[in-house]
Amino acid sequence: MSTSETSRYVRLRVELVIEVDDSGALTGAALERIADDELMPDAERAHAQSAVSEDEAEALAYLIDPFDLVSEVPGIELAQASWSSEEIDYDPDSDEWELGDDEDDEVDGYEAGPDGYPLLDTDEDGPRS
Repeated sequence: MSTSETSRYVRLRVELVIEVDDSGALTGAALERIADDELMPDAERAHAQSAVSEDEAEALAYLIDPFDLVSEVPGIELAQASWSSEEIDYDPDSDEWELGDDEDDEVDGYEAGPDGYPLLDTDEDGPRS
């Protein structure tokens, strides 16, 4: 079966570091989102309210929706999404925080190019065999 006859799935990885400069606004927005969710059971609502009140990372996770990132992109449909958030120690001057240097970013079946991204069939001198 050729590629044109099958659906193509693409894994999009996005990593963000967010600075919280107004904890009250963040928590308030998350609590409002939880209160407005008519489908959330009461027991889950109580747990969610407690979690976002105690942890800014939890509050952020209730406000960020991967669907919102791709809903306006033509020609795609979100097949699956997961996300998490956690409080971290962040030093923007540290080499540890340079983007694109994760060893986990390797794509199965492709070797890394000089920029760290996978070499695709059309890289370098044309198609690879």
